Amino acid sequence: MFFRRKMTIDPELVRELSKLLEETGLGEIEIERNGQRVRVARESAARSAPVPATAARPGAKVLLTPAVEVAENLSTHPGAVLSPMVGTAYRANEPGGKPLCAVGDKVRAGQALLIVEAMKTMNAIPAPRAGTVKQILIEDGQPVEFGEPLAIVE
Repeated sequence: MFFRRKMTIDPELVRELSKLLEETGLGEIEIERNGQRVRVARESAARSAPVPATAARPGAKVLLTPAVEVAENLSTHPGAVLSPMVGTAYRANEPGGKPLCAVGDKVRAGQALLIVEAMKTMNAIPAPRAGTVKQILIEDGQPVEFGEPLAIVE
């Protein structure tokens, strides 16, 4: 028989990560120890839906799972543009440059919407179909996982 042991989060670890987040100005920190993953991220006004979390400090949230339920739901959306790789997502071709697309833009099939950098290679992420950009689900410079929804085009 397989028994799953309930794991508890060390509150001191959460406090340390939250403090480090504030000191460095980073948007999020994620660590994995002994098979347990803890991610501390700043609260962002750009989020389209609330994220289940436990407050660690004002302005920071602790996420106990890397895959948020909302993101899982969006990945099955018929207009979802999914990341084809693990990397860092960018909205423009260069730092400080004009974003490749914005919410409300009309795009054609194959048009570059975002860039995902993987292993020092910039990969354009094309629109899978013609339509209107309804949502952009990432922030510039955000780490992304394979299959993570990046945008919605309808």
